[in-house]
Formats: sequence, C-alpha cells, structure tokens
Amino acid sequence: MNASTFSYRHLYYFWVVAKEGGIARAAERLGMAIQTVSAQVRELERSLGHTLLKPAGRGLVLTEAGVAAMQQADLIFQLGEELPALVRDAASMPAMRLNAGISDGLPKQVVRRLLQPVMLEPHLRLHCSEGRFDDLLAALALHRLDVVLADRAAPPNPNLKVYSHALGASKLAWYASEALYPQARRGFPQSLAKLPVLLPTGHSQTRNQLDQWFERQRIQPRIAGEFEDSALLKTFGASGMGVFPAAQWIHDDLVARYGVKLVGPCDGVQEHFFAIGVEKKVQHPLVQRLLPK
Repeated sequence: MNASTFSYRHLYYFWVVAKEGGIARAAERLGMAIQTVSAQVRELERSLGHTLLKPAGRGLVLTEAGVAAMQQADLIFQLGEELPALVRDAASMPAMRLNAGISDGLPKQVVRRLLQPVMLEPHLRLHCSEGRFDDLLAALALHRLDVVLADRAAPPNPNLKVYSHALGASKLAWYASEALYPQARRGFPQSLAKLPVLLPTGHSQTRNQLDQWFERQRIQPRIAGEFEDSALLKTFGASGMGVFPAAQWIHDDLVARYGVKLVGPCDGVQEHFFAIGVEKKVQHPLVQRLLPK
C-alpha cells in the first residue's frame, strides 16, 4: 500500500458502514448519497488491497481483513470522539500533571507520604503507574513518566540517561498482631527464632539487609511467608500469620490501619527512598516539591 493513497476520510466512511451494518443506513446517518459512500469504501479497499466488507442477507459483514481494519478504526475514531471533551476540559481547568511510576517494591503508605508535598496542588492531575523497576526506568527514559519513586537508586547504565535524587530513609522495625505480640516481645530479638516470620521477597532492597540482620543475631528464622506486595505482607501479618518488618516512617499509619504493635527495632536495617528523573537538575515543578529542601 502506498501511504500517500490512504485516506482517513475513507476509513471513517468504512467505520460508519460497519457500525450501521449496511451502506444505506450509513448514508442516512452521514447525510450523503448511497453511491458516494459506496465509492468511498471501495476506494479504501483499493488502497489497502483487500476486501473489507461482504454481503450477508440484506446487509454487509466484515471479512477477516475488515475485522482487523475495524479494530484499528475503533481505536482511532473513539479517541477522536473524546477529543472535544478533552480539549474543553484542558482549556477550562488547566492542570498540573504528574505521571509517576511507582516501583512495586515500595510500600503503599510510603508512596502516599512521598507524594504528600504535591497533594495540596489545587489543579493536580496525578497518574500513578506501578510496575517492575527496570520497566519503569525504560518508560522514564522514553519520557512516558515524569518521575519514578523507588527503594533504590538507578544503576549506572550508559544507555539510560536518568538521575537519582535521595528522598530520605527509614529504619525498619518488627511488628506483630495482638495475639503474637507477648511472645514476640518476650526475649526479643531471640524470640523471633521461635515464631513464624513474614518477609519481603528478594525483589525488595531490604531483603538482603534482613537476611544479614538474622545472621548477626544468630537467628534461624522460621519463614512462614514471602511477599512481593508489601500491603499483602502487612495484611497477613496483622491477621497473626507471623511477625513482620516495616518502615518506622509509617508507624502511626501502620498501627492505626492494621492494629499491630511495635515489637522492637531492626538495628542496622534501613529502607531508602529515591525519586528518579531524566534531569540532573530537576525542572518539573511538581517533582521539585518532592525533593528535600
């Protein structure tokens, strides 16, 4: 197909014909002559080199090629129908947009705290995408995201021009449900050798630190569960499945939401938080608000 012969007008007429199930009904909807609409559809078929519609009873149905064309046409013209409303909203309510990528290893309560500096923006339009760290960095490099929030800095990579900005760190501590708390508190931290323990999986930057902490304490933990999702870890921990670590940064929220109790510190283990962007000197006004003064 020669791209210069392809016409979106022809595609639109085909789309209406397919939606209406026949050329006569499409012509009536378009306010055009049947012959004109038919000629436009034939012109599209000629430029694509395939038949898109075939007779079926008193109407028309899509061929295999027509189905493929219709799927793309649906995407194109449905977006087109939304365009006036989007433009009107953008003109009437200028928004401060922030597209943030959230690393799946970052606790959700921490994310809320990290984003708190922008939450009072009256015209904020926040879009959060959670995903794997490497995938988010790739999206950031392609400017699909304004910032990535993560529990680690971006590794050196000559193919990815991204920069890590430290947002802070929090010490970790051990928490337990009301039922497990007395046993966990008695003789802590050696008590953890006798109780089930819940841990993050290796995708979290803190897992290696936790394993080293157990070694320093000469504790062989009885691991009852490992979780990629920190919210799930806390939910199962609150149910009494096991003692679990969490950032002390979110202590108040953790106690209020999950009804757990602080058992004791996890000395030497810290969770670090970073904002990763494509600029060494951040220009985006909302990302600037996230950085420590």
